[in-house]
Amino acid sequence: MKVRKRKNPRSFCCLLLMTAVLFLATSIPRSIYALDASSPVPAAAMKLVEFCDNPNNGLDQNAITTLVDYVLSAKQRKDVFLPKHYDSTGGYHEFDTRVGFARFLRYSYSSQIPFVLTSPSSLRYSLWKNVTGELPAVWKMMSPAAKPFVIHGLQRDVITPDLTTGVYYEYDLRRTLIHFNYEGRQVLVAISKQIDQSGVGKKGVILGDDDDWNYYYSGKPGSAKAGLGWVKSYIYDFFAVGVYVQTGTSGTVVRGGVFQWIRAGWSGINFAQPSHVINGIKRFARNTKAIFESASLPEPGRIISAYRRFSSLPKEDLRDKYVQLHHARESLALESGIIKKTEVKNQMSLVDTSRKQMIDELMLEYFKIALGKSSLLEKKLVMAN
Repeated sequence: MKVRKRKNPRSFCCLLLMTAVLFLATSIPRSIYALDASSPVPAAAMKLVEFCDNPNNGLDQNAITTLVDYVLSAKQRKDVFLPKHYDSTGGYHEFDTRVGFARFLRYSYSSQIPFVLTSPSSLRYSLWKNVTGELPAVWKMMSPAAKPFVIHGLQRDVITPDLTTGVYYEYDLRRTLIHFNYEGRQVLVAISKQIDQSGVGKKGVILGDDDDWNYYYSGKPGSAKAGLGWVKSYIYDFFAVGVYVQTGTSGTVVRGGVFQWIRAGWSGINFAQPSHVINGIKRFARNTKAIFESASLPEPGRIISAYRRFSSLPKEDLRDKYVQLHHARESLALESGIIKKTEVKNQMSLVDTSRKQMIDELMLEYFKIALGKSSLLEKKLVMAN
């Protein structure tokens, strides 16, 4: 008599879960164009990533012009799948924003305005540290004869919950910004390279519409997605090159072309799909356009004044406002049934929350109100002392 081997139920369940994840991952639509490894464009992007990772490699001018020419070229499709590099999945997305170049730099890359305000659906918090050169408060426009202005820095990012899994991560980046004039056009190339593996992914939730910029952060490892609560995921590697070029008949349009690669998953396996990469860039682009093209966008001086006001608050006052923001997010998550009351802690710990992070997150609530959006806090808490 044959003895039937008993299947390991845990292995079987894990196999089902992995199969489900792979099934849910978006397959490659035939309508999206893919650049193959023979194209000079991805190779040029990688040369700039290598320069960011190690400036001693030297800046490759040909790589820069290759990317700028590609961004400016006519295309049938704005979404492109890129070949893998370092086992990371790649994608490209291109978008135009109606904004002058000086204004774009003033808001997006200023030492006086938090990065989160122009990336509210992508960043929870971001801390920049100068390495070579200082991040300007106001950028000077470059003449055709001027040498490229190059800044190297380090950046600590905490991102918002992922569109697919709801997981959020914290990691360190090397950053390089290159500003120059290319054939009469102002250009900024922004390069990022992750330094080490991210911290373990934590359970987060998008509260309502993603364009409302409301997110819940549990502080606990895992995912809110059904069947994936047990997952301990990581971003193993991330690198990107954003090329922003002055366009339009009067120079009042900025074209952004973002080349991005990511390797993320668990147990050392990369579950990222090209469509995930492109959707992440689109998420950033959609909100960036909405902010810059809004008639309600406050002038830089108003934003800087608000930032200084929050920065000057006594420790206890700042903590009190931040705790109220946390409880407002928590209440919204409970009301929607996304989290259970048993998951909520009676007392919030701020041991690992820096003053800068509190200010950045409160500044976003100020920014929402200034743009005419709803805030999770009362207007008097963020618009005045």
